[in-house]
Amino acid sequence: MAVNPKIYTKTGDKGQTSLLGGTRVSKGHERVEAYGTLDELNSFIGLIRDQITDEHYKILLKTIQEKIFTAESWIASDPEIKTKKLPVIEEQDIKVLEDEIDEMNKSLPELRHFILPGGAAIVSYCHIARTVCRRAERTVIRLKEKNQMDVIIIKYLNRLSDYFFVLARKSGHDSGATEMQWMTDV
Repeated sequence: MAVNPKIYTKTGDKGQTSLLGGTRVSKGHERVEAYGTLDELNSFIGLIRDQITDEHYKILLKTIQEKIFTAESWIASDPEIKTKKLPVIEEQDIKVLEDEIDEMNKSLPELRHFILPGGAAIVSYCHIARTVCRRAERTVIRLKEKNQMDVIIIKYLNRLSDYFFVLARKSGHDSGATEMQWMTDV
């Protein structure tokens, strides 16, 4: 019979954690901030997946969660230490998001104003995911400014935030929620 290992290790009690490869860094380190924000995003995606009823979107959201874990693994890896082969994000993954955005947009009214988040719970969850995704993108950009890394993660996050914006609109449209426009003369 297998014994479950303890979830707590106590190795982080003094404010440090290990990157993949074993290097110890502060829990305030820019890498930890970046993959922690991606982990937060992944949790919100799980919330959306639990709320959405369309099986197509559930499957796609699970795939997106897997891609977020892929991004986390790259960011959590010490670039100075060779670790095992990690999964990758590819241009095709970005193309999937673009195709999904285009398909959802076909059934939506033309966008002529800024949209206020809200109208239905699922709409709000999508907007939260969009904003957390933008924050994750900013943390990864700051990390890239100091470290060499592939821009594919930034590109994926940029497109993913667009995806959540359109998914919010599509979810609201499909549920009959009123899209709240921000009316301004700006």
